[in-house]
Amino acid sequence: MFALPEIPVSAGAILFDERGRLLVLKPTYKSGWTLPGGVMEADGETPWEACRREVAEETGIEVSTGRLACVDTRPAKKGAKLGLRFLFDCGTLSAEQVAGIRLQEYEISEHRFVSVPGALELLRPPVRRRVKKALKSDSCVYLENGRRVSGVTR
Repeated sequence: MFALPEIPVSAGAILFDERGRLLVLKPTYKSGWTLPGGVMEADGETPWEACRREVAEETGIEVSTGRLACVDTRPAKKGAKLGLRFLFDCGTLSAEQVAGIRLQEYEISEHRFVSVPGALELLRPPVRRRVKKALKSDSCVYLENGRRVSGVTR
């Protein structure tokens, strides 16, 4: 008998303000900037449920709609398994939602809304590649380590 794979999965959200700037977060537990999101719970939570829960926990924002924009793999590394990353485009926040952001202080030290080029400079490289490819497509993109894969079409 063979063992079934245990693959860590995370889900994140692309969120804009009314000026078209991307929401980025500064985590307290790792370097660089990232998007709202995090690890999917092993209790049967789906990637979309994880995205919504993590956005709510980290920012206080309740997202109700989204489009799956990207599925990416994080390569296995020494001591870490291959992981799956789901990225949802959750659209534009209202001014009221932006004003109501409440950070989960023990995980997130600050947030910013930044122009897309500026956000891409701030984001950690794997997240940057994912966001850049997702924003260039109107359909879901499949990536491996943030890069398109030969033979896989939209």
